[in-house]
Amino acid sequence: MARIAVIGAGMGAMATAARLAVAGHRVAVYERASTYGGALGGFARDGFSFDTGPGLLQLPAVYRDLFVKTGKEPLEDAVELTQVEPAVRHVFADGVTVDLPNARRAGIADALDAALGEGSGALWSAFMNRAREAWDRTRRPLLEEPLWPNWRILADREPYPAVVRRRMLRKDLTATTLSEVGAFELGGDPRLVALLEQYALASGLDPRTAPASAAVLPYMEQTFGTWAVRGGMRELARAVYERCVRRKVEFTFDAPVARIVEKDGRAAGLELADGSVVEADFVVAGVAPGVLDALLPGGPLRGEDEVPPRSALPSRLTVFLALRGARPDGTPHRTVVHAADREAELASLFGGGTALAERPTVTVLRPDDASVVPDSGHEAVTLVATVAHGADVTDADVERVIEAAGRAVPELRERLLWHEVRTPSDVAEATGAEGGSVPAPALAAASGAFLHPSNGTRVPGLFAVGGWSHPGGGLPHAGMSGALAAGLIVEGPDFRGSQ
Repeated sequence: MARIAVIGAGMGAMATAARLAVAGHRVAVYERASTYGGALGGFARDGFSFDTGPGLLQLPAVYRDLFVKTGKEPLEDAVELTQVEPAVRHVFADGVTVDLPNARRAGIADALDAALGEGSGALWSAFMNRAREAWDRTRRPLLEEPLWPNWRILADREPYPAVVRRRMLRKDLTATTLSEVGAFELGGDPRLVALLEQYALASGLDPRTAPASAAVLPYMEQTFGTWAVRGGMRELARAVYERCVRRKVEFTFDAPVARIVEKDGRAAGLELADGSVVEADFVVAGVAPGVLDALLPGGPLRGEDEVPPRSALPSRLTVFLALRGARPDGTPHRTVVHAADREAELASLFGGGTALAERPTVTVLRPDDASVVPDSGHEAVTLVATVAHGADVTDADVERVIEAAGRAVPELRERLLWHEVRTPSDVAEATGAEGGSVPAPALAAASGAFLHPSNGTRVPGLFAVGGWSHPGGGLPHAGMSGALAAGLIVEGPDFRGSQ
């Protein structure tokens, strides 16, 4: 039985802790905050409650697997999952609206034909077939296996089978970025392009530079579905925490780590901020790269031939709305209100401009959940917008987000009781990520610019989990990182991935 010290109580760290405890190890978690969950936090006021992190769950199979592997009780015994229907409503810049069904490819094509014109569904379906090929080629190496030592194979090969664009007397073209996929393969319809690019924006990616392999993002959602958790996603964090406790994982909160102790060239424990030292055979770190480097001042944590950590990524602005009046019947759980000017929005986010475009893309979450409101005469609404790294959000930015949401929530201003704001600085405070950066999922191609560092490090006995390590950001990916790190500790370097 090994002694294992875990830094942080985020979802990836807790997933690792639960798996290691079941494998017979003694696991202790040290969290600088006063609670668990990391980015998967919550905010409550006056009987309203909101998620501060992701509001919906994709690939629930990741957490179902965690619960099966760490005990016989299924995930659904711990939380109530509901597949939302429709999956999403899109409100485009020209006012056209389309509701896309959940995980029904034929239904999505029919909805696009009805809203955008005959042939739109066929264009999108053909794109999704190519996205499926990219998914099939990258699913295991990117999500289920430790990052390959020869990771440049993933970096140099574009798995998306782009359509060749024939040009008279000039070199034929194929799409290498997600924006080029939209321009070359979706018939020039700006609404289909907006639909595609929104998946990149929601992950903090610039569609003009994100590789064509980012096609896996809409494929994951539209193939495997989108789920809500009764009581909010914070309930999922509670369930994982309680599973850890049942498996005898020890938690110490309000316990910031000052440094990682090394002995004989390997990780040997932690020194806490109060000066106490915790001995360990392995250390698992679920923190942002800058935080981890500061805990190990002996030099760069990654070698020159390894994937470097990503930094200076976009953040999120979240606005919580308490509304008088009941949630209308038939209201979608999620609505995406698209920006009025695509180029202006991309320039603001990725060109060093202001925090937000004049009319930004805003995701509106309106859960059908009586447990998040004080009574049936009120509604809790969450607005989310991607903002530039380290953006200094102003009151005017918040007003722009609320104004955009008014296209999805009729009479929003008249119904508004109060609002609360969570800025990039709040994200930075909660996660330790400089500038409030939010990690994106790992993607193949683009010379490895969208990969994340491996779960192993140059220091024997030290492992990294969570969104800043392989396989990257996102709630499902955090759970996957936990499975990979635990596998590397339990089975050693010969571990070849989840089964």
